[in-house]
Amino acid sequence: MENQAKQVVTQFLTAVQQGDNQTLAALLDTAIEWDQPGNNRFSGIKNNVTEVFQMVGGMFEVTANTLRLAEIKSVTTNGNSVACLIRWTATKPGGQQLDVDNTDVYTVTGGRIVKARIYSSDIAQEDNFWGK
Repeated sequence: MENQAKQVVTQFLTAVQQGDNQTLAALLDTAIEWDQPGNNRFSGIKNNVTEVFQMVGGMFEVTANTLRLAEIKSVTTNGNSVACLIRWTATKPGGQQLDVDNTDVYTVTGGRIVKARIYSSDIAQEDNFWGK
């Protein structure tokens, strides 16, 4: 189970880096629960894959498509739960930059990610960057 969960999440993160939306859609359960931290326009619970893609699309729009999963620092498992330490970067058209580590915890069931809980190492930076 741990091997399969880690493989699914590793494929997911690679697809994020490559902008492979077809693979992303295949790996996310349609009823995924996604918990985005903070107090900004993208924060809160997303209750399905459509809401997750809308959130990410909004992030790309705000950053003029500069949002990048810059680094996958670690991927660790405990049963069907996978914790990932990753680094995100982005630059808004006005020059404001985001450079933050997140710990994402994914739950994998039946070969798909059914839950994602995101933790930010600097939520104030993210709230300031993303705004209301």
